Amino acid sequence: MTTTELAERIAVLMPRAKQDLADLVAIPSVADPRQYPPEECRRAAQWVADAFAEAGLRDVHLAETPDGSHAVIGHRPPPPGAPTVLLYCHYDVQPPLDDDAWTTPPFTLTEAQGRWYGRGTADCKGNIVMHLTALRALGEDIPVGLKFVAEGSEEQGTGGLEAYVAQHPEQFLADALLVCDTGNAEVGTGTATITLRGLANLVVTVETLNGEVHSGMFGGPAPDALAALIQMLATLRDPKTGATRINGLDCDGTWDGVGYDEAQFRADAGVLDGVQLTGTGTVADRLWARPAVTVLGVDCPPVVGSAAAVPPTARARVSLRVPPGTDAQAALKALTQHLTDAAPWGARVTVETEGTGSPFQAGTDGPAYTALSKAMQQVYGKPLAFLGQGGSIPLCNVLATTYPRAEIVLMGVEEPRCLIHAPNESVDPSEIEHMAHVEALFLHEYAAAHRR
Repeated sequence: MTTTELAERIAVLMPRAKQDLADLVAIPSVADPRQYPPEECRRAAQWVADAFAEAGLRDVHLAETPDGSHAVIGHRPPPPGAPTVLLYCHYDVQPPLDDDAWTTPPFTLTEAQGRWYGRGTADCKGNIVMHLTALRALGEDIPVGLKFVAEGSEEQGTGGLEAYVAQHPEQFLADALLVCDTGNAEVGTGTATITLRGLANLVVTVETLNGEVHSGMFGGPAPDALAALIQMLATLRDPKTGATRINGLDCDGTWDGVGYDEAQFRADAGVLDGVQLTGTGTVADRLWARPAVTVLGVDCPPVVGSAAAVPPTARARVSLRVPPGTDAQAALKALTQHLTDAAPWGARVTVETEGTGSPFQAGTDGPAYTALSKAMQQVYGKPLAFLGQGGSIPLCNVLATTYPRAEIVLMGVEEPRCLIHAPNESVDPSEIEHMAHVEALFLHEYAAAHRR
């Protein structure tokens, strides 16, 4: 099948791709039973299983993983002498967050300004549809063996699939692993992500009093737990530049790959006029080569309903993104020690570890990357670009450790304008179309490389 024929088939399939994505987005598959019923994730898993069985995979089934989520698993045996490729995606999504900030209903696919809006349209249900569209375009002309897995709790970071892979390594063994949960540097620039930051998350609790006391009678000498917490958190950043500064960690790394234009970053991130970016160095340095701390949430008295009382306790959820070259456990230890040492007035500090994920760096000198480069060149008309990514995909490290001879490729339909994890997430449908074309071409190029 020629490149042109594949492109034509995929173009014909795009209305179906839109309906597929609409069906998936309508399922609020947030893998947190505190927010959404677990039945919704099960419903999404079954939708994925049925769709990929219809697309030609065999023995497609739901497998319960150690965290209670369900992975969708299937396969297609290779032709004689052909390699095997693993296709990865995840069907769970982030919660909508602020419903009022959405300009369209988060769980209804809505077309506007040439984009498709809705939670999961890009991360990662758009990648599910990309896989489906590529397989449907190929039909029976699939020149490699396939293994498929759709994860059900990736966004919660509870590690169900990572543990399942360790228990069942034979189910995912492949020559090349396409982890489709990233995307392009921008629309129209075919990109592979070759580094990922790791993750170290914790919850820090500060206690200063047995209970609330009247701020008029006791405020002043009575130590304020919320003020103590604020002071501790403030030490995690340089007071002038806002750069992450954690005792014991190198926070000055540099990135030598493709850069990220500062004006473009400001637009992509929605930085308000007059607000400065935090940190020093290039945007790429700050995103992909240095630790980055974020205070994800704080438990304290709300403004509405607060009393004239000194807070006796306060806590915060703190996330540290860890660049390649830094051990995630060491980073967690440094962050814990930094916060403990920063506590003022002898305040009692308790730190609860939420979890860690190691950073990742891919090797790019094997036949899978050669095949991908050819496919990207044919579809986008320009060389394959390489980027880092600030996000974390702990599964990549498990795959790299479990299958050291396999090539791992991170790609997909996401790009900066998608606003993944934020309100008004969207996808450019041309990216689904073009990346489905890339995937289909890649499978042929990769099979041909093994025949040479």
